Amino acid sequence: MDRNSIIGFVLIGVIVTVWLFYTSVNQAPEPAKDKVTKGRDTAKVIADKADTTIAKDTAFTDAAADSLTAGVNKDSLAAFEKFGVFAPFSNGSDDTITIENELLIAKISVKGAALVEWTLKKYNKWDGVPAQLIRNELGATYYMAFDTRDNKAIDTRDLYFESVSAKKLNKLTGSDSLKLTFRLSLGNDREILRSYTFYGNSYIMMTDFVVSNMNDYLKPIGFTVNWDNGLKYQEYRSDLESGDAIAMVVKNDEPDEIDATDNQPVKFDSPIDGYIDFAAIKSKYFVTAFIPYPKNAFEVKVNATGTRHALPDNGVLESYDMNIKLPYKGGVVKNSFRVYIGPLEYDEVHKYGLQRTMSFGWWLFRIIGEYALLPFIKLISTFVPNFGIVLIIFSIFIKILLYPFSITQMRSSQKMQLINPEIAKIREKYKDDPKAQQQETMKIYGQYGINPASGCLPLLLQMPILIALWKVLNSAIDLRQAEFLPFWLTDLSLPDYVIHFPFAIIGITDLSGLAILMGITMFIQQKMTITDPRQKMMVYMMPVMFTLMFSNLPSGLNLYYFMFNILSIGQQIYINKFSKKRLTLEDLKRMPKKEGWLQKKMREAQEVAQSQGRSVPGAPYTSPKTKNQRKKGK
Repeated sequence: MDRNSIIGFVLIGVIVTVWLFYTSVNQAPEPAKDKVTKGRDTAKVIADKADTTIAKDTAFTDAAADSLTAGVNKDSLAAFEKFGVFAPFSNGSDDTITIENELLIAKISVKGAALVEWTLKKYNKWDGVPAQLIRNELGATYYMAFDTRDNKAIDTRDLYFESVSAKKLNKLTGSDSLKLTFRLSLGNDREILRSYTFYGNSYIMMTDFVVSNMNDYLKPIGFTVNWDNGLKYQEYRSDLESGDAIAMVVKNDEPDEIDATDNQPVKFDSPIDGYIDFAAIKSKYFVTAFIPYPKNAFEVKVNATGTRHALPDNGVLESYDMNIKLPYKGGVVKNSFRVYIGPLEYDEVHKYGLQRTMSFGWWLFRIIGEYALLPFIKLISTFVPNFGIVLIIFSIFIKILLYPFSITQMRSSQKMQLINPEIAKIREKYKDDPKAQQQETMKIYGQYGINPASGCLPLLLQMPILIALWKVLNSAIDLRQAEFLPFWLTDLSLPDYVIHFPFAIIGITDLSGLAILMGITMFIQQKMTITDPRQKMMVYMMPVMFTLMFSNLPSGLNLYYFMFNILSIGQQIYINKFSKKRLTLEDLKRMPKKEGWLQKKMREAQEVAQSQGRSVPGAPYTSPKTKNQRKKGK
């Protein structure tokens, strides 16, 4: 072989070597269609090693194939052991999508397609920071969960959804709306979709749960929609906020509630099932509610668990988990909820039929509070910007409304004051004979036409209004962070503490300034009206007890009662000192003696008691002779 031939063979060898090296480095990528096949083969390997068969016939998406073709390793096996066919979705990027409208800013994570923040623009936490209602320090709150046929308990907060056509930041105003969709797809139209629809000027969002062709993977018991950990507390006093925290389900306008009042977890006696109006978790001033949409479109089974925990400085935290179970019988199933997350402001919750979430009390108190007192307060507040002044005006209105009852009570007190000297004489004369003392006292009552119980009836008639008002003012979000006097009453929803004790008196360690003023006015009022020496202790005890009990109530409520007492004192002074209709003993004697229903029953009881040698306190005295004359019609 000559030199040229040798050189030619060497050059050909070099060229072939360089070509082989080049083609090995720049080999064309594997066709996408083969990637799915390769993913399916790898899934079979994992299924065999995990001793399960459910994945062997799975047609995986490209994302699933990419995950599985990374290699059959311990992490892959562990993921498959935990998530089964959903293992490919256990890794991903934890991106967050933000939605801002005129009332709130919400954030949704692609991990779990779960709600992680819900910040209100018009309401602040006690420290001035915007109110964020999701307890995100404990993880995502609003999510779905289900069990697979190969006994995997899937919590979708562990899975990464595909976000469909969503920007990182979305702003809405007015009539705008935006729908966000998140997907877990197993191919061949087998998928789970979660979607959220937001609106430009609403606390409501529409949420859809769509399960398609998952018959082979989901158990027929279906899946659950969950809300964990209740709502994030917003108030300075966690113990007061916990007092109104509950979970509830309303069905046919009838509520079932659970309230964690001690360290033992509580739940409904049995799940609430069927067609529900809504299910809700509330704190003192905020609520999250799930409203099936459209109404009666599907049946659910709802349960909730409540726990109560002690916090430092005598604080209390109540937390509620709620799950709504939805059946899945195969094919394509869509369940939708309107979800309200916002303030317990009557006009807002009324739009969506959520009035039951507001604490108005029992039915009579609720009717008075919801349909009379609250509307009138809101009417005044449309003209008067300062809510402290609104309460003062309202107290004047209530005093006028209750005038017929209070004037009767005051007239009765005035009559008792007039006959007190006569009663004192009788007690002195018969001090050693209680029975004769009582009989003669009742005789005086009859002579002057006085029913000693008549002063109590007007007070009893006022009670439903006063209790309804207490319920309204104690929970009205209008009082929250409302300032009356900048140097003193800066938040009418909180007690205005002015004195702190190093010890507790019936559980009270702090005294409210307005509660003290309310107690003083109560003392003055009782001093003016209670004339019976036997009730002297009540004059002192009641104001003290009410001062202690009212010290933990909102200062707005104490402002109302203080003003109401001031008006009552003024009314009593006018009747006692300046009224042209001031009574005398002679006036009482001339007045017609009308026997009321209660007085009649007391007289009849006294007559029976006398016939048996006993006496009934408070009943008018009737001698046997008068009784016989009455029988004869005289």
